[in-house]
Amino acid sequence: MSFNIAIDGPAGAGKSTIAKQLAKELSFIYVDTGAMYRSMALYFMRNDIAKEDEAAISDACKTVEVSIAYENGEQQVLLNGENVSKEIRKEEVGKMASATSVYKEVRKKLVELQQKLAADKDVIMDGRDIGTCVLPNAQVKIYLTASVETRAERRYQELLEKGAACDLEVIKKDIADRDYQDMHREISPLKQAEDAILVDSSDMGIEEVVETIKNIYREKC
Repeated sequence: MSFNIAIDGPAGAGKSTIAKQLAKELSFIYVDTGAMYRSMALYFMRNDIAKEDEAAISDACKTVEVSIAYENGEQQVLLNGENVSKEIRKEEVGKMASATSVYKEVRKKLVELQQKLAADKDVIMDGRDIGTCVLPNAQVKIYLTASVETRAERRYQELLEKGAACDLEVIKKDIADRDYQDMHREISPLKQAEDAILVDSSDMGIEEVVETIKNIYREKC
């Protein structure tokens, strides 16, 4: 039987960073569900489909194929066979993904793939509704969060290191807006599963968060 670890939480909480590190240390497969939604969003953007046009988005889902492959232990996301792992990390793609992930057909297409992966392998999966909807029977569920200020500062520093022009206040507002959108969407809103353990990383380093979750995992084994 496969062992599943579900990590949910708001944008910028460090879910992907933590999940990747945990996967390496526990020899699990890391599944970045957010990357899948970003791939779908990239397709919509490339085809000039407006985020409000649910009918066009639902129709486009029929021609989009998202799959994942692993290269040197790292997840690569393929959009209709094209590796888009780097392109989907752009800020505008993330915003489009947050807006379009609310639609039933988008979620249906990707959740089926995610559940199949988890049924066959020991996986660590992160996203917004993994513990509540995608993997409700996961043996370990974590709700990883941090304050808006902490998440904005992390994103600000990240962009500065890349040489990108950015404004901390604008980033704070973007994060707060995404939180509201994710928590109030009609389908699979972001919330802490009843049996999930809350981990607030506001005052924790990466290694401390990883060790905290590893201890939770050990208690479940």
